[in-house]
Amino acid sequence: MNDLMFPAKQHSKVAPWLQPLWEGLDFQQFPNAILLHGQSGIGKFAFAVELAKALLCESSPGSSKPCNQCEACHWFNTGNHPDFIALVPETHRKLLPQADYEADEVTKKGKVARDDSDSEPAEKKEKKNISIEETRGAIESLSIGSHRGGNRIILIYPLEMLRSDSANTLLKSLEEPPANTIFILLADRVDRVLPTIRSRCRLLTAPRPNRSEGLAWLKDQLPQIAGFKVIDGDIETIYDEQGGAPYSVLDSLIARHHQDDKDELTIAIAASRLLLQSMTQGGRIAWLETAEKIHKAQYSFLLATMQRWVSDLQLVSQGGSPRYYPKHLATLKGLAQSARSLKLHQFWKSLVQARRSENHPLASRIQLEALLSQYQQVFEG
Repeated sequence: MNDLMFPAKQHSKVAPWLQPLWEGLDFQQFPNAILLHGQSGIGKFAFAVELAKALLCESSPGSSKPCNQCEACHWFNTGNHPDFIALVPETHRKLLPQADYEADEVTKKGKVARDDSDSEPAEKKEKKNISIEETRGAIESLSIGSHRGGNRIILIYPLEMLRSDSANTLLKSLEEPPANTIFILLADRVDRVLPTIRSRCRLLTAPRPNRSEGLAWLKDQLPQIAGFKVIDGDIETIYDEQGGAPYSVLDSLIARHHQDDKDELTIAIAASRLLLQSMTQGGRIAWLETAEKIHKAQYSFLLATMQRWVSDLQLVSQGGSPRYYPKHLATLKGLAQSARSLKLHQFWKSLVQARRSENHPLASRIQLEALLSQYQQVFEG
């Protein structure tokens, strides 16, 4: 190995399945921009925050980073590092180092109303997006030199949620990156990121853990939650239903534990269960009633549930085993016998198309009704 290169060392705060990715990083020759992509809920965000901290760490070259001892690490841990900029929705700011974002005037000025009378209030919906005002404010601040004379980090997640005007603003900075500025960009769906942005970043693929590794990590986290009790069978069921994404499973279990019926994730999980129960009815699905009951839940979450169910149905139809809902094998076998293969394939294509525009501000209730009606037709002659 070249003596001038200092690869990152193993890091205890990074998920085990992401350790190889971490250890392959070279902090001494780090690119101006990386695009970390992979399935939602596998630890990309936690990885990126720890990476930002390591890149800002002021310990001597060659030492383990972040050191958690230097002044830069202290500032970062308290959410006050002047050279760390995070462009994330309000829904993700609680995952950042401790800081008071309630007085963030940029955020308040970035409110964008969305006309969706069939769904939750616009005041709540815009919290999932990054406004153009926030993006411009962050990019413009890059013209000012680094406060501490070292790196300056700008973290953006989810990259694919940037509006076109915000994406173009970012692109200009990537084309002519300011000195000592590093962009850490994260995407759950890299196919939705502008090709011009992708081409100016080093792509890093975050792998999903294998089932045993993911479950082992998850069961290590649960004892840290006071008063938490759940049987292993329930954990494994939720793990499969969430597509093998340990961080998503952990969030689901915590939300269920706290029984917060106003929590967005709790609402989405409850709606997802109701949706799944309805889809097990096949051609007898009460699609209008189902759409009425679940349409206020996060649309992308519901679409993911439908995709997983239909994926299992296709697998069983071809003689395979279900990946997400193994406990529903008998039901899936029964539905597979009455499903029309061509219509099932067409419905799958409709779901894929819906995922591409799942964040569009159209009323999700209308879209759900159309999809569930099409699902019913899969079982009609």
